Amino acid sequence: MHPTLPKLADTDFPSIRRNKLETLQVNLGYLCNQSCLHCHVNAGPTRKELMDKATVDQVFEFIDRQGITTLDLTGGAPEMNPHFQYVVEQASQRGLSVIDRCNLTILEEPGYEYLYEFLASNNVQIVASLPCYSSENVDAQRGNGVFDKSIAALKKLNALGYGKGLDLSLVYNPQGTQLPPQQTTLELEYKEHLLDHFGIVFSRLLTITNMPIKRFGSTLISKGQFDDYMDVLKAAYRPVNIDQLMCKGLLSVDWQGYVYDCDFNQMLDLPAGISDKKKHISDCLEIDFKQQAITIADHCYGCTAGSGSSCGGALT
Repeated sequence: MHPTLPKLADTDFPSIRRNKLETLQVNLGYLCNQSCLHCHVNAGPTRKELMDKATVDQVFEFIDRQGITTLDLTGGAPEMNPHFQYVVEQASQRGLSVIDRCNLTILEEPGYEYLYEFLASNNVQIVASLPCYSSENVDAQRGNGVFDKSIAALKKLNALGYGKGLDLSLVYNPQGTQLPPQQTTLELEYKEHLLDHFGIVFSRLLTITNMPIKRFGSTLISKGQFDDYMDVLKAAYRPVNIDQLMCKGLLSVDWQGYVYDCDFNQMLDLPAGISDKKKHISDCLEIDFKQQAITIADHCYGCTAGSGSSCGGALT
């Protein structure tokens, strides 16, 4: 895989600082039942990295000390971490809002069927990848059979109340080097198509820009498209998106417990702006993150291009 940081580190992106820290995004490991082309984590079925129980407990000590209100669980497939149930239960006992970034197909894998009822009973918000409403495009990006399994999972989630009372968001990302279309317009198309063809409902659509890092960034380099894609992101830069950036209220934690300013910086191994070296979450209990500098590089243009992009979808 081609490294992308050498092409991103020299940046003219404006400096930014964090506001109040409200969300902790925790990567429970890189193990996943899928290997998607656009994945910025390079996750897959052969990855071994998983957060252990001791680190999970350190995460919750940090949550308690910092007054975190939202726990955002990601991976890989976060549900494949053997401590996933413990994490959700601990978060629920604390009254946290819990987000599960779910690829949907894990819910259909043998041994994981319990997740449907478990997630619903703990009022876990599901943010689910579905990069298109056509089977051809989804399977091309995420693997053969993924679309059919995703539809089956969405129907079962609907039956449990997801998309009705329980929160169910779907995530769209482009197939290639273009920016996402207008989020509200595409959401209407998704809702109409999925309801008409499959009887599926969901809460909202989130559009996300592909980041020029890891598997997607390496593919761009292999095809000689990396610099052109960066030109697209920079040409579409909109300063109005700066104030809405997800990193301004979020901190990211890797499977070993080290902290970063966002999930993308984690994948580039860029330390959080509080230090020039990586810091462990157990060493951050007393740190006031408000107004701390956020580490930037050229990939940050991916979050400010067009309508903006974040784990919560378009920014403006």
